[in-house]
Amino acid sequence: MKINDAFWGLLLMALGATVLFAVRNYPNIPGQPVGPALFPGLIALGLCIGGAMLVWQGWRNRTDGPWLEWEDWVNSPRHTRALVALLGSVVFYIVVADDLGFLITAVLMMVTLFRSLQVPWRRSVFWAVVATLLVHFAFYKLLRVPLPWGVLTPLAW
Repeated sequence: MKINDAFWGLLLMALGATVLFAVRNYPNIPGQPVGPALFPGLIALGLCIGGAMLVWQGWRNRTDGPWLEWEDWVNSPRHTRALVALLGSVVFYIVVADDLGFLITAVLMMVTLFRSLQVPWRRSVFWAVVATLLVHFAFYKLLRVPLPWGVLTPLAW
């Protein structure tokens, strides 16, 4: 899908403005020169500036053509299945991750995504397990993000 840059610029500016509005009331940390709003505010400001640049570029490079144009892949059943698998896997994670656990949910998601891209079964399962374990190690062990264990809670390490 081809969309004019001005549309994406407006979207980025709206996102940046929303974040700036949200962080304006973050409390300051006593004795610290910076507070918790600094980094989200800087990122939001960058989004607003980048969005404004995209709006300018999109407006300047506009043509008489449509602002929205579908690409050829939209008519491809294979690509459409892959998109549906991607969006469905995100919804699947949101719905079942707490009950099933990150490890099982992520392996099922990855196998589904690999298979939607026509990766052979053995390779799909192998890389799904490897990727899941790497992501689990990085987030759970290194970054200390509390990932759900679900049915594997008795085996949590």
